[in-house]
Amino acid sequence: MRVLVTAANGKLGAYVIRALAPEHDLVLFARHQPPAEFAAYPWVCGDLTSLDDCRRAVQGVDAIQHLAAQPWPTDHPQLRSQAEAAGLASDTTFRTNMLGLYNLMQAAVEAGVRTVVMAGSNCALGHGFRISDTPFPHAFLPIDETHPTYPEDSYSFTKRAGEDLLASYTRAYGIRTYVTRIAGIFPPERRQQHAQSVTPVTAWNPWLWSWVGSEDVAAAHRALMEAAEDLPPHDVYFLNADDTLALEPTLELIERFRPDLLPLVRAIDGHASLMNCNKLKSATGWRHQTTWRDVR
Repeated sequence: MRVLVTAANGKLGAYVIRALAPEHDLVLFARHQPPAEFAAYPWVCGDLTSLDDCRRAVQGVDAIQHLAAQPWPTDHPQLRSQAEAAGLASDTTFRTNMLGLYNLMQAAVEAGVRTVVMAGSNCALGHGFRISDTPFPHAFLPIDETHPTYPEDSYSFTKRAGEDLLASYTRAYGIRTYVTRIAGIFPPERRQQHAQSVTPVTAWNPWLWSWVGSEDVAAAHRALMEAAEDLPPHDVYFLNADDTLALEPTLELIERFRPDLLPLVRAIDGHASLMNCNKLKSATGWRHQTTWRDVR
């Protein structure tokens, strides 16, 4: 297939490009020139918030790997100063993640794109960036795709709304669309850093100690794109490691810091993740391969 990769000069982009390159023709879409490693691939310089740029990028494309996003809420009360320091407007997250996705999908319809795989986030649940400071209302653990979502901030909301936007394009135009709810992404250097600095847990982590290796994200995105004809026309999949970032067994963490959640626990052994990826595994045969636990 001829595949457009958005945010091609991002950290995840490099892994997805490497995963796709052996079998597919690639077009790279980014605001800045991709690194020299990818100089041989056609590059479209543009911005997702420009419909014309999106139209230029999707010409002749069969599938899109949509990785681009503003990765945190620029209008969050506790993050506004950080956004201002970075020169980002308060509406940057919403414009990039919603208007950008809308423009890309409009262009995809016009160009006859058949498949879109989007890098979403497990933040679509609403368990992080909580503005209200209220605990996330867990219904059961481990969490899977049937769990209700309660986003409060613009990043979590746009990731959750993006799932519904893609579903609407599947219904309306027949484009096959898939979203991965990705955990915190750990390339090799971040895994090594964590392995060398990890200490015993002292408090509950609302992010649930969830993580995923960069290479494993890329493998999952390739698997979903290549299996699209055998999958439902639209679907959403959690994408994270089978274990946590904690040294302690997972059930021990719940018993120590959130015993109120114990009645909600189904089956958790060892260091098992509090987010379940069985749906992705069943759909594509994907398995998480990387680890931080034996890194030296």
